[in-house]
Parts: sequence; structure tokens; C-alpha cells
Amino acid sequence: MLPTRLEPLVDATKEIAARFTAAGFTLYLVGGSVRDAIVADGEDPGIPGDLDFTTNARPDDIEAVLSGWADAIWTQGKRFGTIACLHQGQKYEITTHRAEAYHADSRKPEVAFGDSIEDDLARRDFTINAMALRLPDLELIDPFDGLADLAVRRLRTPLDPETSFADDPLRMLRAARFIAKLQLEPTNELVAAVRAGHERLSIVSAERIRDELDKMMVTPVPSVALWFAVRTGLADEFLPELPGLALEQDPIHHHKDVLAHTLAVVDKTSPDRLLRLAALFHDVGKPRTRAFVDGGVTFHHHEVVGARMTRKRMTALKYPGDDIEVVSELVNLHLRFHTYRLGWTDKAVRRYVRDAGPLLGRLNELTRCDCTTRNAQKAKALDRRMDELELRIAELRAQEELDAIRPDLDGQQVMDLLELKPSRAVGEALDFLLELRMDEGPLGEEEARRRLWEWWRTRELEGS
Repeated sequence: MLPTRLEPLVDATKEIAARFTAAGFTLYLVGGSVRDAIVADGEDPGIPGDLDFTTNARPDDIEAVLSGWADAIWTQGKRFGTIACLHQGQKYEITTHRAEAYHADSRKPEVAFGDSIEDDLARRDFTINAMALRLPDLELIDPFDGLADLAVRRLRTPLDPETSFADDPLRMLRAARFIAKLQLEPTNELVAAVRAGHERLSIVSAERIRDELDKMMVTPVPSVALWFAVRTGLADEFLPELPGLALEQDPIHHHKDVLAHTLAVVDKTSPDRLLRLAALFHDVGKPRTRAFVDGGVTFHHHEVVGARMTRKRMTALKYPGDDIEVVSELVNLHLRFHTYRLGWTDKAVRRYVRDAGPLLGRLNELTRCDCTTRNAQKAKALDRRMDELELRIAELRAQEELDAIRPDLDGQQVMDLLELKPSRAVGEALDFLLELRMDEGPLGEEEARRRLWEWWRTRELEGS
């Protein structure tokens, strides 16, 4: 008997199921919606934003069945057998039964359509995803015992793992994600297949790898997936800097190497995709900056080197420019807090807030999470210092326009006062006023004019 928590899914699919049945086709609900409803542990999993189906109807037939019912139809995936549509705010994606496999040197799968639900499920990534709910009679199709694997928290492939990963090498990375997301234990055969075939990930497009990495980073405990990727060799193919961290002893956190420290920081951060990527990359510059000084190890300027390395790796993975800017800047700034060791003056707070800009909240969280020491006294001391900083920020924000620090005069006022045309000198004058603003807070227009005029006269005298 099917769990009652599947019933909301059935209600959401009644109309589309009736249309396919009336047209003489079979329709099955497949994928994560079936799996997640089964593992919902008594809670209502809700209706996913996208519902996935498979059918024996061919793409032209699918389009015909949806016509007149769907509010919108998308056919971009038609050559792969997929038609998507929108009906009353719910998105549906229907795919013809298929078998797909990569050629040895191809980044795109070759698609062949089929008529058998069992053959279709055999080509899916894992047994826990190779279950289908036939509509509208609610029969669960589970030819590879995915239900049993969910019960014992086991990750297996429907076919032998070598065949499954040859069909789509990205599945090796998906294995890492499901291990972390659902707390599954991979079979020995699956692990061995990843270790033997991880180099084949190189034929998968950077965009698909990026999307899978993003999903991995927002699982409850990303380190589980990342450790799997490192230990099986997968990380060598898309993020080689990560396993390289295991060789670098962290002089601060003596109980763990930099890799273990990095993954601990990732787990401590909130499930913010970009923040966790910044945590993943924050110490990536340490191997290149390691130096041995007076019997110790230093990593001077590893944040600067790390930011450059982050930018390069994220570019290779085809991340959007905005994502790259956020993550690389967080890496670049992640040590800024530690440069203020003698208390937070107004000047220091203004500079910290100005440099962080809209990343301030994320930067503060990354700084807190970067403390993974087992020394409780040191951890408490860092928390107290961060509490002090955040209090100082709040106090100054109440007094000043701290989130939009700018000179007390604008460019036009500078040109009018000094009788200048647009030139480098105007920029230098604005820089002078900004430094005053950072050091002393708001001056007011009259005082700013006086100080600027004095600076300008001294500059002219020194230049004469």
C-alpha cells in the first residue's frame, strides 16, 4: 500500500494523467518527487515546483496532448524527448521513455526513445530514483528495489555502476550529493567504480558540473559529499585545489590539516550557496604561499592568492560573473577582521564596513565559522571580538550613513570650489575627502570646504 503522503502528488497530477489516458498513452510520475515523498518521515513534503513524468508517447504526441490544456508549452528539450509546460502555476516536464549514453569522447548524451518503463528506469542514476508511480491507478513500479535501499539507507545503481557511470559520468558527482543529502552509504562496488572511472568526468560540460556542485553545497552536511569526492579522485577532475589542501599543515589548527579545517568551516556556515563556496575556497591559496620561518609555517597573503585562484577556478566552471565577484571578494576579505587586534576605532569600523559593502553579513559569518579550534578559550575570545565589532558597527550605523560612506562634497562641488575642469585632480581631491570621512566621520559641507581648500593650497605650494 502506498504511503498516504503520496496522495497530494496524485491530486496534483489527476488532470494531466486523465489526458494521457484518454489519448491511449501511459504516464508515470518519476524522480525526486516520488523518492522524497517516500522518505518524508511522516511529514508532508509538499508539491515540488517541477513535476517529472515519463511516458510511452513520443514528443509530438506529448505536445498534442498538452495543447489546449497547458497555459504555456516549452519545446527546447524536444530532441531529447522532453516537453515542458505550465498549468495554473504548476510546472510539468514530460519525457518519452528513453535510454541515453555518452560516447567515449562526447559531452552530450545520445538519446534513443523506448516503450518500456522498466528499460527507462534501468537507465536512471540510482535505484532510489528508479521508482515510478503509474497514474492514475497509483501502482508503484520499483524493479530495482529502490524502496528497500531507501529503508536501509543504501546507494546503488540499477545496472552495474560501471555501466551506469559510463552512460553519464556526472552520476559519480550526483552520488556524492545523495550520500550527503539523504545520509546514504554507497556500496563497495559503487565506490570502486568511481575510483576507477573518475577521469571520465572530464567529458561532462563545466556547466553541468557547476550545477551539481551548487546542489552539493546546500546539502545539510556538504563535507560528506566533498570527502567522497576527494577520496575517490573525483575532486581531481573539477576542483584539484581541494585535495591539494590535505598536504598543507595549518599552523593555527594543529589538530587538522587545511583540508579538514576547510570542510569543517563549510559545514559550520549557513546553507547559503555563495557563502559556502567562499568557505570552500577561503584557504585555497595556502599551498602556494606556505613558507617555513623560524621553525614554523606561515601563509602570508594567502587570501590575495586564494582570491585569484578562486576567480580562475570559478571561471573555468562557468559561474556567472556576479557569483565570481561575491565569492572571490569574500575570500580576499576573510582575514580583514584579524588585522584589528587592538580594538575597533571608529576609523577601523568605517574601513571594514566600506570594504565589505553588501557582503558584510556574509563576511562576518565566514569569519566566525573560520574558527574551528578545539581550544574553547580561543574560540570564546574570537566570538567576543566579533561581538564587539558588530556592536561598534551598530553604534556607528545609528550615528552615520555607514552603509554609503562617501565624501562630504561631490565632484561638481569640488570643481566649483577649486575652479577645475573634469580631470585627475578632481579625483585626487575626492580621494582626499574620502580619507577624511573615513578617519573622522562626517565633517559637514562647510568644514569639508575649508579642509579641501587648505589641502589644495598646500598641494599647489609643494608643486611650485
